[in-house]
Amino acid sequence: MAFYDEEAASSPTDLLRNTSRKIRRWHRGSPRQQMFVVMVWVFLIYLAYKVVQRGTSSSSLSPSNLLSCDYARDQLTQSIVIPKAPNAKLLAKTWKSLQTTFDQNKPQPLDLKLQTFSSISEFPSLEEIKTHTPLLKADAEASRESHAEVVSRLPEYPEDIYKGRGVVILAGGKFSGFATTGMGMLREIGSALPVEVWMKDKSEETAGWCKEIEQDGMVCRRVSDYMDVSRLEHGYQLKISSIFFSSFEQVLFLDADNVPVRVPDPIFDSKTFTETGVILWPDYWNHTGSPLLPYEIGLTEDESEILRQDQTTESGQLVWDKKRHWKSLCLASYYNYYGPQHYYTLISQGWAGWGDKDTFPIALQALREEYYMVPHKLKTLMVNGTGHGIGMLQADPTNRNEYIPMFLHSNIIKWSIRNFMCIECAKDKTDPVPLSFLEKSDSAINSHLTDHERIFKYEDMQAMNIDPEPLIWKSMERTACRSVWKNASLCARTREHMQETFGHRFEPPGVMAGVLGYGDRVCVKDKI
Repeated sequence: MAFYDEEAASSPTDLLRNTSRKIRRWHRGSPRQQMFVVMVWVFLIYLAYKVVQRGTSSSSLSPSNLLSCDYARDQLTQSIVIPKAPNAKLLAKTWKSLQTTFDQNKPQPLDLKLQTFSSISEFPSLEEIKTHTPLLKADAEASRESHAEVVSRLPEYPEDIYKGRGVVILAGGKFSGFATTGMGMLREIGSALPVEVWMKDKSEETAGWCKEIEQDGMVCRRVSDYMDVSRLEHGYQLKISSIFFSSFEQVLFLDADNVPVRVPDPIFDSKTFTETGVILWPDYWNHTGSPLLPYEIGLTEDESEILRQDQTTESGQLVWDKKRHWKSLCLASYYNYYGPQHYYTLISQGWAGWGDKDTFPIALQALREEYYMVPHKLKTLMVNGTGHGIGMLQADPTNRNEYIPMFLHSNIIKWSIRNFMCIECAKDKTDPVPLSFLEKSDSAINSHLTDHERIFKYEDMQAMNIDPEPLIWKSMERTACRSVWKNASLCARTREHMQETFGHRFEPPGVMAGVLGYGDRVCVKDKI
């Protein structure tokens, strides 16, 4: 199936022949007219060269070497200034001092046993929560003393390290394939925020990708440039590290599988954010933390169930002002530093949500710092025509009265074009992925991909006044056709699905664009 008009460009010979007839009428004119004729001929020769260079055969417009001609997006990204890396020496020194405090004040025990509840479908009873995790009162007392010492030694905010505001995304390895969709979506919907993409170390970088994303006002960073990452036992610990080491003073953090569906830029200037300096989003369930947790962190004078009434946090997105909440960020770093050994288990007790997500509100509460919890319940998006979930749709925090969707945390079906449409990518020696949804006949979205149907139910999207799926596919099309992961057959399948499902058209941008150096580009046009 052709996605472009092979006859779009005229023959260079015909173009010169037809135009020269008109020019011959002027060749006996004044010197000024003759100079004009010379200039026209030079232009025509250059035009013919560019047209020939572009060619008219399908091979010259093969999907694997086409670039974007989404001029609005190009203009947007050209105005974004890539943030400078923070002073590595100064920031590493700040962390080292904090790490020393952490090392000297360990919680007890450091091997808190993680036990799952008998059922994860039913919220545990109060009695189950009180007795689930075996923790001696003496250990809780020792942890309380260590915690108090850490709080007393938390440093003041370093005024000369962080600047500005922007997005922080944690990627690396297979997560980079997920992240590129959300990153592209930020630009597709019109976000002008600079972006830092964080990875653990160089081993997690995809060759050429970091250089590639700079054209979109984004930059790669490595946690290993600022700390010894061998001390980190679990990927959950990298989230707080990416926020801590980011150059931004005000951070919008997004998980790699988070896809924005509305421009998030206004959040930073909203009353919601300026009043508190931290915005968190709710998860599905209430707190299941140990009754000794409030005692350990100094909230109560004895074990207590006060946290049971709190909604847990879904940290696929959060907004944080480091200057206003520096000490609580450092304290959350302490909880994550000892997360896998102690705090992750103490906070969730193995029911649901084990990891970093509730270390943020716990740190804020421990220091009695104010924050804003979005009041709107999250919504679960389902695959069109099925009962299979896609992910969590979180609300715009700037509207306190009405639920308006802003972030799709795709924690179930992750939007990666290679995971969606690739054939035999599992055999890729450099960057393998599991069998794609297209290859797995029993996958929840296989029929949607093979029959060219929407994955989101269109009526549901209309009811919420959004339609993100066509733009998500535009983002993924860039990855399939014009990125370090580009693949001709993957690109062709992606474009065919977009054309059949959404009415997108793919065509070269015309002769003048070729003259301007855009002759190898293809336009992705929405259905008219």
